[in-house]
Amino acid sequence: MIIGSHVSFKKDEQLVGSVKEAISYNSNTFMFYTGAPQNTSRIPIDDSLTLKAKKLMDENDIDINNVIVHAPYIINPANSKNEDFNVSFLKEEIKRVEKLGVNKLVLHPGSHVGLGKEEGIKNIIECLNKVVKDDMKVTICIETMAGKGTELMYDFNDIKYLIDNIKIKDKVKVCLDTCHVNDAGYDIKTVIDEFDKIIGLENLKCIHVNDSKNDRGAHKDRHENIGFGTIGFDNLINIIYDERLKNIPMILETPYISKKDGEKEKIYPPYKFEIEMIRNRKFNNNLLEDIRNYYK
Repeated sequence: MIIGSHVSFKKDEQLVGSVKEAISYNSNTFMFYTGAPQNTSRIPIDDSLTLKAKKLMDENDIDINNVIVHAPYIINPANSKNEDFNVSFLKEEIKRVEKLGVNKLVLHPGSHVGLGKEEGIKNIIECLNKVVKDDMKVTICIETMAGKGTELMYDFNDIKYLIDNIKIKDKVKVCLDTCHVNDAGYDIKTVIDEFDKIIGLENLKCIHVNDSKNDRGAHKDRHENIGFGTIGFDNLINIIYDERLKNIPMILETPYISKKDGEKEKIYPPYKFEIEMIRNRKFNNNLLEDIRNYYK
């Protein structure tokens, strides 16, 4: 099982800090943003820190081929009004990912913001066809979405259409998010079969493992901790341990746990505990309280 979580990427340690955080959760993979997801501010990549990080990964059995970068939210390929920015900034992000030696970049396909579904999908295809090159070392993984607002790519048939219309198809694959597909209306018990039937499991390169606060088909996209949402522990375990998915990196993006500290409220990462629970394949109903007690 290749499993990890979202981790930070900070100025002082960069990828070294990301690896250390992943190790602290007993992960063998991880995902991070190379900068704030909501703006264009980016620090230069420090090659010396990257080399240290790769050595640390080797020492802790983390294969960089399983590591994921998430593209910033401010890129909206579905909106042609920002086409120049979308193309240029996505190209720059790909260069940063390549410089780090990572080869998977998860991308939100965006929202059509009133342009209409057909126009939005056309814009995504045009944007990717301008960005994707034969010599690119990075594979862009389009994330399955919940269909909130004018969000696109919550329908597997639309993702299939997108891939079919990409000129360089081997550079554009898919990241499946369990919360998103539930909120989009798919039955979590059969969603992998449905994905295989429509898109093909050969196109699945990353899975975001999240429970959901919402009922199936709610189109809301609110993640919940593993086993504490409407999807449930057993259904998520069945996906995580599906033999067909054993070589696919699985990333937790579940909510931090809040805890009162005097007058202040602090939040703590759940990933170490959720990963342990997943490895044990046994649901811990007291997990959230155990996390609060751990961080004293």
